[in-house]
Parts: sequence; structure tokens; C-alpha cells
Amino acid sequence: MIDIDVLAIGAHPDDVEMSAGGTIAKLVREGKRVAVVDCTRGEMGTRGTATQRDGEAQRASEILGIHARENLNMQDGNIEQSEENIRKVISVLRKYRPAIVIMPPEHERHPDHEAVHRLCRTAYFQSGLTKVETHDSGTEQKPHRPKHMFCYMQSYHFEPQFFVDITETQEVKIQSVLAFSTQVHVPGTTSSNEPETFISRPGFMELLEVRARYFGEQIGVRYAEGFTAVKPIGVHSMSVWLE
Repeated sequence: MIDIDVLAIGAHPDDVEMSAGGTIAKLVREGKRVAVVDCTRGEMGTRGTATQRDGEAQRASEILGIHARENLNMQDGNIEQSEENIRKVISVLRKYRPAIVIMPPEHERHPDHEAVHRLCRTAYFQSGLTKVETHDSGTEQKPHRPKHMFCYMQSYHFEPQFFVDITETQEVKIQSVLAFSTQVHVPGTTSSNEPETFISRPGFMELLEVRARYFGEQIGVRYAEGFTAVKPIGVHSMSVWLE
């Protein structure tokens, strides 16, 4: 059991960096403990190999300063809503015991992203049930249900319920994304002989910049990331906005 404040879950290595890297880096700077879980190794990706992406994920983790990262080795391109996969997610929820989980949205361009959303929703509920048994290194895990589940934005736009100011960590986010050099265009490097993909074209990095600027404008800062909540969120008092 490792107590973590925030657990970020993605279908593929690079998902959380692209969608919530600025927020993650900011949490780390604030002294919070953050872990990342990738559900697949991205082995079906058009560019690069699973081994290369393992190394890229390690470099991205170092850039963000996160406290732990692991891969659940689900089947890339065909993440199933199986009992085995649900138990894998339950196990990491109980292992890290986060107060907050951030994950893919419900509707997305890539079916794996939608599949991980559904897995997280199911695992979130079952993780709190005492009669659902899971084990870590032979030790039975205790039930745990996070306080909040938030969805980050990927390809498809949604209207965020709240924004996080990432002005101070936008550059850290970009560097963590560029760590996945087999997947995205890295300025100053020669063109790859591999086929171009949606995220490998130079315009994709510009899209990340423009989106962050647009969201920042919504709240009067330079850069921001947008999120939506799975369940309603509330505050004890309006005084939280008077700080």
C-alpha cells in the first residue's frame, strides 16, 4: 500500500502528459504525491515500439517529478471490459489509495480511451466493496474508494466544469510530451521515415498550445487545463474563492 494524493490513469503512455501534464507537474510542485498508471504499452501504435515507449514514459515521469508509475499490460487497441481488467484497476486504486483520480472522458476519438473511462467507473465503485477481494504481492488489499474522479480532455472537446491554471508548468508539460519522441514531432529533429499520425504532425503540438491558451483566457491566466467531474462537486463555503 502506497498512499498517493492523485492517481492519473491513461490508456497509453503519453495520454496523461498530453491531457493533464501541467496539472500533474503543478501538484508535484505543491508537494502532493502523484502516480501515473498506463493501461497498455502502446504496442499497436503506428510509430515506435512498446520498448521505446517504456523508456519514453520513464523520461516523462522524471520530467514531471511523479512518485510512481506502472503499466497494467492490457491489450492495446482492444481494451476489454473484462473481470481481469476491472480487477487490475481496482488493485491499483487500493494500492495507491488516492483521494483523486483523473482519467479519460466518456466520449473520445480512440476506443481505448472510452474503454478506460468505463473500466475506471466500474473499478471505482467495486474498489469500495468489502466482498470484492484483490491481492498485491500475496497480501489482501483493503477496500478504498477515491473522493473524486475527474476527466481530462483529449481529442474531443467538452465544456469543462473547472480549469486549472498551469501557467507556471506549461513548459514542463510540453517537455514531458516531447519525451515521447517516437510519437510526436520534436522541433529541430529530422523527419521520421515512419508514417505520419494525428499526433506526430507539427500541428498537434500547436493544438496543445492553443487549447491551453484558450482555457487560460477563460479564467484570466495564460495557460490552463480543463476538467469535468464524474459526480457533482461542492464546497463548504463560498469563502474558498476569497482566498
